[in-house]
Order: sequence, then structure tokens, then C-alpha cells
Amino acid sequence: MTNDDGTKHGSHAADDRERGGIPAEIGTMIDRLVEAAARAAHGPDAHRSARRTALVEDMVRSAVRVLEDGSDLGQVKVMERALREMRNAYRVFNRYKGVRKISIFGSARTPEHHPDYHAAREFGRLMAAEGWMAITGAGMGIMKAGHEGPSREASFGLSIRLPFETNANEIIKGDPKLIDFKYFFTRKLMFVSHSDAVACFPGGFGTMDEIFETLTLIQTGKCHPMPVVLVEGAGADGKAKGYWRRWEAGVVHNLVEAGWISPEDTSLYEIADSPADAVARVVRFYRRYHSSRYIGDTFVVRVKRALSKRQVEQLNDEFSHLVKSGTVDQHMGPLEGEDDHVDLPRVAFHHTKRGFGHVRRFIDRMNEMPDEAGA
Repeated sequence: MTNDDGTKHGSHAADDRERGGIPAEIGTMIDRLVEAAARAAHGPDAHRSARRTALVEDMVRSAVRVLEDGSDLGQVKVMERALREMRNAYRVFNRYKGVRKISIFGSARTPEHHPDYHAAREFGRLMAAEGWMAITGAGMGIMKAGHEGPSREASFGLSIRLPFETNANEIIKGDPKLIDFKYFFTRKLMFVSHSDAVACFPGGFGTMDEIFETLTLIQTGKCHPMPVVLVEGAGADGKAKGYWRRWEAGVVHNLVEAGWISPEDTSLYEIADSPADAVARVVRFYRRYHSSRYIGDTFVVRVKRALSKRQVEQLNDEFSHLVKSGTVDQHMGPLEGEDDHVDLPRVAFHHTKRGFGHVRRFIDRMNEMPDEAGA
């Protein structure tokens, strides 16, 4: 796409295309093709999506370059299918922007009479009552319970094609929010990127993979902060059976003691006593916190209600180790470069981009602070 002065908009100017292996005439045809598609999609407002259009041009160039990269047919199939799966999934989820969503993980082998099944169903029901939608797989066990609780209307099903799991459960089957995937990596991307929280119920290798994928992304700052709650059904005494406490002792404490994770990384998840407790923990995370993003090295936290001057000073005292330079400051509107949720106050600081367990504790501390006069 070109600017008004005729220069290239985006990361590949004409001379860059020539050096990059795509002849200038092919680059020009790509420009014209994408510009025509943008006009067809957006009409006179096409100029407002200039940055998005430029990125689409880059995707088309990358696809064309595959022809000269020596990729074999199998590799090209993976790239094409992955792009198609992501595009389709985003199309479905984009219809429900602005609605909080929680991913529910757990075993497909959990029978319907099992306490974990009952707990997952109750958890989904309670989250739906709070206005949330559930994202889970489309199979049986915890996945079916995760649909049964909130009902079909408040559920997404992310189906993975496996030799032994080929059909969606009867609750989500045929629903337009049922999305089919061939690849685990594109499916997991959709679980995490569209979630505002994650709930994990007992399960096997797949569940462990999903837990650690989520925790790794949060720990490294590769996804937005969000609550991760570990839930299970009750035993005969009405209390949790201890699955997650044994997991924590055998896995997490072992990692901390060996120095492979930091002690504050244990703040990235919470073990709930019951489905109701798990719901309360998720809701509490969003008591004051709304969302966050980076602008360069500045970590910007959007909050639903402003803090008082005294509370901001408390955060500076308690979390100076998080701040790379300067102080924690509150802003009553968006910072330069922001155009989302412009009506919300901001709490911002120059972040080290490390220690995301401490970031979670920072958010928890803000959430527990009462509303004060002068905020």
C-alpha cells in the first residue's frame, strides 16, 4: 500500500523487494492486489486500516517467497493449513469481542459420575452467571462438563482431530462456535490468546502441557497477565482430594528448590478449594485491574477505578524492584500511543520485563486496595 507521496507504507519498500528476492513487478502486483481487496472490504474507509493492509501485504510476500525457499510439499501444507486455521478461529472469536472468556482444561477421560466432572460443570455454570464464556475442547470428560455448565450459548469448542477423538460432544456439536483444528499449536494459540483466565482440572499429559504452556507464556511476558486457577472435585468429606497439592509438592516445589524457577513464580497460579472459590479468585483478579500492555519499556495497567495518591505511594514503596527507572505513576487517561479503553485511568511504570510473578503480585496488591477518597 502506498502513502499519498507515493512511498511504500510498511516494512518493504520497492528496493527492499528487489534485494529480498521478489522482482519489483511482482511486488507491485501484490500491492495492487491487496489494495483492491482492502477497498472491496472497507470501501471509502480503507485508508483507516493502512497498517493492517500493509501487514497483509507482508503475509502475501512471505507466501510468495515460499516458492523459492526449497520448501517441500509437506512443509507448504503445514504453513497453509496453520494460516487457514488461525484465520477461521479469529473470525469466530471476533464476533464476541468485549466478552470475558475462560479456558477450561482437563482430562477427556473423566467420567460423568466423577467429582471432577461435577466440579467442572458447576464452575462453568457459575462463570456463565458472572457473564463469562467458556473455551474448552470439544470432546468428552472435562471438556463436555465445561460446555454443560455454561450451556451451548456461552461456550466455544476447539476440536482437535485425533484418531480416537473425532466427534464433538452433543452439547457443542453443530454450533457455529465449534472450531476444528488439525494442529495442537494453532489450537493452543487460540486458547491462550482469547482467554482472560484459565481453569485447570485434573488430567494427563495433554492437561499438563496446557498448564505449563500457559504458565510459561505468562512467566516470560509473552501473553497478558491473567489468573490461572487449579480446581478439582470434592472427596467424601466435601474437601478437595489433594490432586493439585500433590502436583505442587512434586513438581513446583521441586523446581523452586532446584532454582529452575523463582519463588515468586508460584504466584502465577492459585489452588482453589472449590468451584465457587475458583470463581471468586478469577473475579477478584478483575476487581480493579482491567487490562495491560507495553508501550516500549513502559508497562501500562488500565484500572477500573483510580487509586489514591497514598496508595500509589504504597505501590512505589512495595514494588521498587519491578521498576527499571523512575516511579510508579497514575494517569487519568491514555498514554501517547494508546487508543483502547481511553476512558480508564492508568498505572504505569518503566518495567524490567522480568519477574512476572512480581507483576502478578503487583496486580493482586492493587486489587486488594480499598476505594479511597481522593482517588
